[in-house]
Amino acid sequence: MIFTGDNADSTFVGVNMSGRYIQVGRVKGELIEQQETRKINNREVEDVILRDLISTIEVVMTPEVSSIGVGVPSVVDVKQGIVYKVINIPSWRKVHLKAILEQHFGKPVYVNNNANCFAVGEKYFGKGLPYDNMVGLTIGTGVGAGTVFNGHLYSGNNCVAGEFGLIPYKEHDYEYYCSEGYFEEKYGIKAETFLDRAADEDKIALAIFEQFGYDVGNLIKTIMYSVDPDLIVIGGALSRAFPFFENTMWKQIRTFFYREAADRLKVVQTDTPDIAVLGAAALCLDAKNRLLFK
Repeated sequence: MIFTGDNADSTFVGVNMSGRYIQVGRVKGELIEQQETRKINNREVEDVILRDLISTIEVVMTPEVSSIGVGVPSVVDVKQGIVYKVINIPSWRKVHLKAILEQHFGKPVYVNNNANCFAVGEKYFGKGLPYDNMVGLTIGTGVGAGTVFNGHLYSGNNCVAGEFGLIPYKEHDYEYYCSEGYFEEKYGIKAETFLDRAADEDKIALAIFEQFGYDVGNLIKTIMYSVDPDLIVIGGALSRAFPFFENTMWKQIRTFFYREAADRLKVVQTDTPDIAVLGAAALCLDAKNRLLFK
């Protein structure tokens, strides 16, 4: 387990931002001690949403908190903590989030995108605990991924490492074929409806998810050629469909050129509760452990 010594006693705040909600939790060891969720008006101006964010964090702040991690659905300048063009928050075009929060709270702040938070959250709190090299793959409204390399999150120079969904595939890209939008675009029906029908053993829905698994399998092969992970953890809204597309996904994965790598790879569905908040808090753990184990 990762939670020994100093890590077991450390207290962090994890913040997950979406276009509609702010979720905040105070995390100590493996537990969320206190959690707060606030609905926001995503059409508000930058400063109003910032005030909502700060006041929500204040609810869970205590003197024991050593640092704050924030996950945001956007491109992030990780070093400076600047977020750009936040999805579903139109006024957040360029926000110096790290500097603003550090000035207000007097604590170190780490900012990254939500997919990277998911990956590092699984590394420290979920199924990635035993692995040094893993990928957290989110499939939902889009396709996102975060890469853990040699035990630490790897974001790249511009926080775009792991954007496998944008790689060209067939007539479009992987995100087109491996996200919720594909079902509506191709069949005119929401993915949620297909999930319900597949759960009721509807043959058409099951066949559609089999095709979906074929495309996800090819996406995973691309990830394997890129970073060769030990483990891929699948999250996001469509992770609930994993039992319906797992078989055809694996059929494709097993066509990988290096059969031994395919045999060793593990692909699992997340089952970590509150992974969004824990993942943001894990940014703090990852930063702390980088210093401890240099």
